[in-house]
Amino acid sequence: MNSRALALVFAFSATLIYGVSFTVAKEVMPQYVKPFGFIFLRVSGATLLFWTVGLFLRKERIDISDYPRLLLGAIFGIALNQLTFFKGLSMTTPISASVIMVSSPILVLSFSAIILRERVTKRKLSGIFIGMIGAVVLIVFGKEIGSSSNATLGNLLVFVNATSYSLYLILIKSLTRKYQPITLAKWLYLLGLFMVIPFGIQEFNLIQWQDMPEGILWRIGFIVVFTSFLTYLLNLFAIRKLLPTTLSIFIYLQPVIATSYALLMGSDTLNLIQLMSTLLIFTGVFLVTHKPKQV
Repeated sequence: MNSRALALVFAFSATLIYGVSFTVAKEVMPQYVKPFGFIFLRVSGATLLFWTVGLFLRKERIDISDYPRLLLGAIFGIALNQLTFFKGLSMTTPISASVIMVSSPILVLSFSAIILRERVTKRKLSGIFIGMIGAVVLIVFGKEIGSSSNATLGNLLVFVNATSYSLYLILIKSLTRKYQPITLAKWLYLLGLFMVIPFGIQEFNLIQWQDMPEGILWRIGFIVVFTSFLTYLLNLFAIRKLLPTTLSIFIYLQPVIATSYALLMGSDTLNLIQLMSTLLIFTGVFLVTHKPKQV
């Protein structure tokens, strides 16, 4: 298997884990662990895992000139990304959250045009506009979907998460060519941990471990080990060989996986607004990413 094919396998594996994680995390929050407390648990656990693995690998030194970009990567890829996602997911449904995440490829293209000066055609601009309409419809009418009265805010926070993650993919790309994935991951998570401590330490201290069912403990372990540690490692390996826009395309699969798992577990249902929003977002993504055949 060549390096690009392996990168595609890594990206798909990470997407599969993410898709299942929507429902797994929702089953933990907010009844057993509040969102920010969960993020502190998730980031601190993954930081420990990355630094432990790093002890057995060749050490790399980060150039001082790369720390500003690394810091931005920690802000948008760890702190803001995870805080807004878990807080938003605690307010909305797994299916709604996964549909909003599909807007990431559109956001990646937008940031690529602004930051990397990539050319944007009229077709792609149309795709951005249509996809954003789909996201806005789901955010605005989220209160008709979610069981919480704050479902609209929850959907908006998930959209902020998608925006943050898209910007992270653009910012971190150049560093992945220079450093090993473990080196980047352990520093991104360590910097991110300092950022989430003020938000999460209080909620973490409220966790009643003695009253927590064994099944919930296994779900927390899944989020820490697989969703936090393994997926970030897989994506860092994948982005070394794939463009940010290519990697973001795998987010298309998240609603399929998340919806299938949520319906299977009976934790969510589909309705017309979700289907309409999905159609608009996928249409936008198709226009953004599809290259017409040259005649």
